[in-house]
Amino acid sequence: MTTVTWLDEPQHHDYPAAAAYLTLIAGADLVDHLIEELRDGRNAASFKAKDILRAAGLPLLPADNPHVSSDLRKIHDHKDLSPILLVRGDLRRGIALHIADGYHRVCASYHTDENTDIPCRIAPAV
Repeated sequence: MTTVTWLDEPQHHDYPAAAAYLTLIAGADLVDHLIEELRDGRNAASFKAKDILRAAGLPLLPADNPHVSSDLRKIHDHKDLSPILLVRGDLRRGIALHIADGYHRVCASYHTDENTDIPCRIAPAV
């Protein structure tokens, strides 16, 4: 079985990608705050691929999706993937987890092994 390997830190370009997504659902001040939280190494955690998708309420993208396929090739070639950037949901308010950056990496990891532990940075719910 192929094992998914991960970088120790998110890549520099992951943060602007996360900000671009978050800007669609939040104002600039909140997005700036969330990105600061995501950059903070104290917010590191690890979650299983299957649980991330469930908490986000997102479907598993197919293996032939171009971005998922690209990440599957990286996994097959034993290249490290970048950790995922998350914003915690709020169960009491019915707000799902947001994958701010890394949805395709989560799906590729799931296709490899749904129990893959994925290193994440997670910003608290606001």
